[in-house]
Amino acid sequence: MARYIAFLRAINVGGHTVKMEALKDLFSKLGFRNVETFIASGNVIFETKAAPDRTLENKIEKLLESELGYAVSTFVRTEAEIQAVSIYKPFSEELLSVAQSLNVGFLHEPPILGSVESFRSEIDEFHVHGREVYWLCRGKQNESKFVSKPFERAIKGAVTFRSTKTVARLAAKYGKEH
Repeated sequence: MARYIAFLRAINVGGHTVKMEALKDLFSKLGFRNVETFIASGNVIFETKAAPDRTLENKIEKLLESELGYAVSTFVRTEAEIQAVSIYKPFSEELLSVAQSLNVGFLHEPPILGSVESFRSEIDEFHVHGREVYWLCRGKQNESKFVSKPFERAIKGAVTFRSTKTVARLAAKYGKEH
């Protein structure tokens, strides 16, 4: 069995609240083993024999929508992928030194070439690497004009963002060597 990390988009927003224990139970209902959640923001760690592909993500999304009554986009990554994301350097040290925050967005597919460019601004920088998009914000995030919905329309797909600190903590806790 392999261990995977699922990132759930908007599991607890828009008036929806799902307790992490209930979320663990839903993942267990799918036959996954050793299910854990990591901070209450839709990060679920689980083990399964299934491949970490769109079929697995669809299986999780179907159950969540059926049980919760609303769509929850799901992005599954392997331990090795999380490790790689945690150490990837998308921006120069100079740019990182002026950043207020650095986030990584998980996508189902690499975005259409050039679809991210229009979202750059005075305070926002973006970098695409495979199925991830890195968002560096030079100011406070609430000062940014970046909004996920128009971004999703531009890339023609869903995205969920996590801070790179959260991803680093996941990699440290669930990395291959652990």
